[in-house]
Amino acid sequence: MVSSLNVIDVSRVNPSNSSESLTLPLTFFDLIWYKLHPVERVIFYRLADATRPFFDSVIVPNLKSSLSSSLSHYLPLAGKLVWDSLDKKPTLVYSPNDGVSFTIAESKADFSLLTGNKPFPTAEFYPLVPELRTSDESASAVSFQVTLFPNQGFCVGVAAHHAVLDGKTATMFLKSWAYTCRLQQEQTVNASLPHDLIPIYDRTVVKDPNDIETEVMNQWKSKLKIISDGNVKSLKILPTPEITPDVVRFTLDLTREDIQTLRARLKRESSASSSPKELRLSTFVVTFSYALTCLIRARGGDPKRPIGYVFSVDCRSLLDPPIPSNYFGNCLSPSFGIKLTAETFMGEEGFLSAARMVSDSV
Repeated sequence: MVSSLNVIDVSRVNPSNSSESLTLPLTFFDLIWYKLHPVERVIFYRLADATRPFFDSVIVPNLKSSLSSSLSHYLPLAGKLVWDSLDKKPTLVYSPNDGVSFTIAESKADFSLLTGNKPFPTAEFYPLVPELRTSDESASAVSFQVTLFPNQGFCVGVAAHHAVLDGKTATMFLKSWAYTCRLQQEQTVNASLPHDLIPIYDRTVVKDPNDIETEVMNQWKSKLKIISDGNVKSLKILPTPEITPDVVRFTLDLTREDIQTLRARLKRESSASSSPKELRLSTFVVTFSYALTCLIRARGGDPKRPIGYVFSVDCRSLLDPPIPSNYFGNCLSPSFGIKLTAETFMGEEGFLSAARMVSDSV
């Protein structure tokens, strides 16, 4: 199945009511990601009345207008990353008249398949995500795409530079945009954003007494000499491996009851094991451990083959002093489980072994 996408228009959306400039330095939390793949999301909205005239006259104007209003609270998203020749690191800069790329498109793809639980080629999602423009000299902070599926619904695709924001900030902005769009539809005027959706830009809340920033940049310099031309000041994002057409995506539902059953199983198996220990069996730990075990077993192969896992931890509430939850930027720390072998997870206690490791990592 190959989706057919027709690009209708590409324009720029500027923040409303903004004549000020803004410059934000990157912290070591941001610099970890400055060469890596963007944060990409596709959000689907089912709407049987989504005809092309309704899409053009109602949906798109409402989304663009509310996006413009939302960007006035998130000015850095309309700016770009630059790296002055005299600076030691990139800077996020917004200037008046800066804006975000906004693509309008129409797709003939099967909306129900893309939003359902049946397998489909992962490549079907790619046309729904906008391009994020990067070059040696600068990089866009974010770009958007709204795609119509006639008489089925529409989706909003987002590509955001990972050095600009993490998932927490991205979600905060999307909630702000949705909140503003709803108020606009209700014709509510002069309503302010809820406090938890107003971003905090104060970079002094991120402390770096051990100069982690220098360590991060030195690691990038060493890595870029091996995998690219070594130009550490280039803001081009590193290429990612191409995914082959046989890679599929599908959704598996785990209900609350499923999670409770898996949690009870882990408690039972842990108590009966030769080395019982109390585990942190949060919903994340249970789900991640179960998915990891199932993936390794489904793939099969050599039990001695190397296995690893990684997930990111939001550090805002974990630092001393804590960073406000509405801090704008990155505040993630990766947690790794490496130098493992498949056989650890393929035996009868594979699920329990995964849960022990993930619990300890958390």
